[in-house]
Amino acid sequence: MMGSALKASSANPVRNLMARASRWTVVRFQIAEIKFVHSNENETVAGLVADFAATCEPVEKTILVMSDLRTGARFVECHVRASKLIELATVDVPIDPDEQPEYRANRDVVEDHVAFEKMREDAKARRTFSNIVSEYSVAYDAAHPIKIIGGQRRYIAIKEALESQVDEYHGLKVYFSLDSEQRLDVQLISNTNIAVSTDLFDRMQETLAGPELREWCQKVGLLQQNVDFADRRQRTNPITVRDARTFILNYFLGLSYANKEFALSDTTPKIARSGDVDSEWDALRSRTPPIWEDLGLTIAGNEFARLIAAQRAAFAKPSVGQSKTKSTQADFANKALNFAVLRAWAFVAGLLSNNPVRLKRHYALAATTGKDPLAAALLAKGKHKSDPENYRGLGYRTDAKERGRLVELFYLQAEDGNGINAKNIEIAIKKYHAKEAQLDVTKAQESR
Repeated sequence: MMGSALKASSANPVRNLMARASRWTVVRFQIAEIKFVHSNENETVAGLVADFAATCEPVEKTILVMSDLRTGARFVECHVRASKLIELATVDVPIDPDEQPEYRANRDVVEDHVAFEKMREDAKARRTFSNIVSEYSVAYDAAHPIKIIGGQRRYIAIKEALESQVDEYHGLKVYFSLDSEQRLDVQLISNTNIAVSTDLFDRMQETLAGPELREWCQKVGLLQQNVDFADRRQRTNPITVRDARTFILNYFLGLSYANKEFALSDTTPKIARSGDVDSEWDALRSRTPPIWEDLGLTIAGNEFARLIAAQRAAFAKPSVGQSKTKSTQADFANKALNFAVLRAWAFVAGLLSNNPVRLKRHYALAATTGKDPLAAALLAKGKHKSDPENYRGLGYRTDAKERGRLVELFYLQAEDGNGINAKNIEIAIKKYHAKEAQLDVTKAQESR
């Protein structure tokens, strides 16, 4: 579908193109010819593409503007010199530049990864890289209009090669005039190409939904100020979106059992979904009034942050004669963030919300003196006769049985507030199995 053609003036090619874009599909100007494929011409996109071509000087003299027919996102594929790319590009790209510009889309680069080292060597050996995914935008950081969404490692390798006077052409896939939904889709697809972690997917989804979860975690101390969720769950990283969602989901799940008979109820905590849409979380997030205004939840968040800090502090300096390995020390220090521990603690916090005396004892666990609050070494010895030989003790696994046992333990500890000890670990495990047997009997009777 050839339309009329326009030769842009050298004085202001972008303005001339944008003024006439609605009347043509093919545009000829000083740098290149622009053709729209799959869709009608668009004034804004035409202007941005013309600006891109004039500024970045791709080798192609015919620019095809393609459309992703699933999302409607417009893009071009072309090749640009390394010197132009490095001059005009940035990998410091926010997920939501309008509302949350301080939080990034890209993951931290692992500098010493073998594949990355090979990429650096290849770039210096004049390798041409391709499919560097970016968005062209001058709406923010106008000095760097090429916002790299996928390919940050290739960008770094190309930059290092350019410092060694290697200035080759490299392939770009450049998007234009993305809305927030399209931008997230491009970021997810780009990162999926390099096996994106489900935690990074969750972080992107949550950022698109709004800053409320992050701001709540920062307010209660589960995240430091101006720190984003981790893109992968590791001991040394901040908490993940899944951690935060799981904590909140289980607080409200426990709250729903506050007026039920504990001994006769299935009190197994749950875990938030990851790497996919979580309809249960979305429903909770959209509650009215907002969950972020729930005082009980906020206090629970504060207290759990205190427990995390106290558990870590107990292992900050090894005790005299302590024989634990570094791995064991690290595991014990971060025991509060074990998924089963986190879920069970949050569940019991919600469960005891209408019992201020016992709730205070539950929260007072963080103030345990003389040992770590969670008694990690004792948890590791907690076993049941039905456990397999390779069972490492309470607080290592994350399955339903582990979660249920820990709920019994935290609930039992709140009876007297004397902390976690070997005896109540043993009793809690037996209570869990007794409850499971009773629930099986009740279920069988109901099905007769």
